[in-house]
Amino acid sequence: MIADTDTRTRILVTARDMFHSRSYADVGIQEICTGARVQKGSFYHFFPSKRDLALAVIDDMADEWAHGFVAESFDQNLPPVERLEYMIDAAYYWQKASSDIEGRMPGCLFGNLALEMSTRDDVMRAKLNAVFDKAKNKFRAALDEAVQTGDLAAMDTEATATAMLAYLEGIILLAKTRNDPDVILTLGPAIKTLRIELKH
Repeated sequence: MIADTDTRTRILVTARDMFHSRSYADVGIQEICTGARVQKGSFYHFFPSKRDLALAVIDDMADEWAHGFVAESFDQNLPPVERLEYMIDAAYYWQKASSDIEGRMPGCLFGNLALEMSTRDDVMRAKLNAVFDKAKNKFRAALDEAVQTGDLAAMDTEATATAMLAYLEGIILLAKTRNDPDVILTLGPAIKTLRIELKH
């Protein structure tokens, strides 16, 4: 059982790294098997197809994302506005670390897959949308609290949280295009100025 778990984990980690650094379409099953040091039979024991593996990779990365820097950024012990600042810093250091190791920015795995697959696979699109919704809800909770404490004026927190998530993903995409994580550090603080007014 432990060996099975280890094999599945190796496949997941290998595929995640390959999908993230390159693309879903560019990576084949045989290449994943070679990288993970497993036979194709072992691959198909855990994943009926590359698509099933990609869905598992999204779940795995989303879990790590949620319990990693997203949880740290939106720590309830931080004042709500500081959580937004921390999120930008966390995104920067995440991308900077990858850039220092690989020599290029990988961008956001979820954003990369969304750009590549959203018009081609409705199931994958729905799964990615669920990940983005969870992130958006973190922004909204921070905004709701900031409005309640008077740190921010009343606003449409649902729409503003969505705009903040879109802005964050956008600057990560721009930073990836320029291969420069400093773009996140330069443009990131403006996220706090985003505000969608309540409709009356």
